[in-house]
Amino acid sequence: MELDKMDENDWKYHGEGNKSLVVSHVQHARVLRLLKYSTEDDENSHKTTEQAFRHIQNIVDYSKNVMKPLLGEKFVHNGEAVKLPIDFVRQLSLKVQRERPESRCDKVMDTFSGCALCLPNLTQLSSCCCFGQHRPPLCIEIKPKCGFLPSSRHVTKEIKSKVCRFCMHQHFKLASGKWKRLSRYCPLDLFSGNKQRMYLAIKHLIEEPQNNFKIFKGGECIYSCKDDADVLQDLDELAQHLRPYFLPSGSLINGHQASKVVLNELIQVLMSALLSSWDCPRTVEPRKTHLPEGRVTCEASILHRDLLWNGNHCLPKDCVLAKILGTQMHDNLDIEGLNPLFRRVEQHLQDFPKERSRLQIDGPYDESFLEKVQNCPAEDDGSIEYAVGKVHQYRVAMTAKDCSIMIAIAPCGEDDGLDQNLEIQPAKPRFSYSVSILDLDPKPYDSIPHQSRLDAKILNYYLRKDCTLVFHPV
Repeated sequence: MELDKMDENDWKYHGEGNKSLVVSHVQHARVLRLLKYSTEDDENSHKTTEQAFRHIQNIVDYSKNVMKPLLGEKFVHNGEAVKLPIDFVRQLSLKVQRERPESRCDKVMDTFSGCALCLPNLTQLSSCCCFGQHRPPLCIEIKPKCGFLPSSRHVTKEIKSKVCRFCMHQHFKLASGKWKRLSRYCPLDLFSGNKQRMYLAIKHLIEEPQNNFKIFKGGECIYSCKDDADVLQDLDELAQHLRPYFLPSGSLINGHQASKVVLNELIQVLMSALLSSWDCPRTVEPRKTHLPEGRVTCEASILHRDLLWNGNHCLPKDCVLAKILGTQMHDNLDIEGLNPLFRRVEQHLQDFPKERSRLQIDGPYDESFLEKVQNCPAEDDGSIEYAVGKVHQYRVAMTAKDCSIMIAIAPCGEDDGLDQNLEIQPAKPRFSYSVSILDLDPKPYDSIPHQSRLDAKILNYYLRKDCTLVFHPV
């Protein structure tokens, strides 16, 4: 990428989250992620170029030095921090403004610093070409959320060990107007390793995607949340997009039956990708990660009790779900158990402000930070090192709870000769695929009090609504 020859017309709006906006190159498989700020956030909107560059470099360092070792080299692309011409950034901001959803326009793109994060475009599958097929690659983005129930002795309300955070949060979001319908998706089903539960979890994500499920074709988003749309009509339209990939061209199956067949094949492909054990040869039985007893079922799940409790509940050890779940479980105290430790750190920093640097509260995110995460003492010895280690572990777990999985798939011809480790065979046709994890930003140390307040709000609302008796509608 030649920074001195940047042209805003070579880039198009790709999407955005809470803190950044993404544009993709029209020809090359690259994206730029630019910071954005609230129009009322004077402190951040006037960051110097050096401050903004350091912020983005922190994201790169955290992905590379902390999350990549925990999640696996194969899954994480850390990208690089770049400084762009200011004129290019300002013209780009004007160009993409009209394509932004109205609900996101309460924040503006950073047009002052010229800093951005450059990453590969994970909605495109660079490792394969569709020889003779002329079909653009598909990419499915899944935000799996937290896949376990807390078992910490610090949890004060029993319901937290019975109903998962995602299912409780659904009721809170519905009441606050964030969503108009409850999702039937439960993360514990996806992370269960049980194929029936996983199948239904993905089916529920497709039926009610909210901001947890998107499908891209050739880099363009063709399916995502449309809160006021007719969902059944959307599914039939989606099946039409996907039909050339999952049904033979001469197939006589049509209408609603064709939609069911196509979506079933899509789900089977996604399950295969999510369960693939990347570091294990196909001829070797993959090692399994057995899930902790009592932490694999959510009482809010609509699934029948026999399905929840019986059958296989383990994940292949090196699959993407096992890696994410293992990292999420660094939060082994729950926010209720973390609060006193956070206060211990705060008091220590008040007494010894210069310790903030040694304890790496704001980074740098290097091997030393990872060591604090991995080598935290098992028991509280009253030390500041224990408290800081647990705070860092919690922040790492929160990143894993909020990450996204990108699964890029493309049909392969019979004689393409691709590496067998990249192929899945739900039946016919064959597909090549790649699996990546993104959205791996460090969670700010200062956000922990907010997380504690939010946890209490979600829990109290759920208990007030007596949601233990109000299960998801079938």
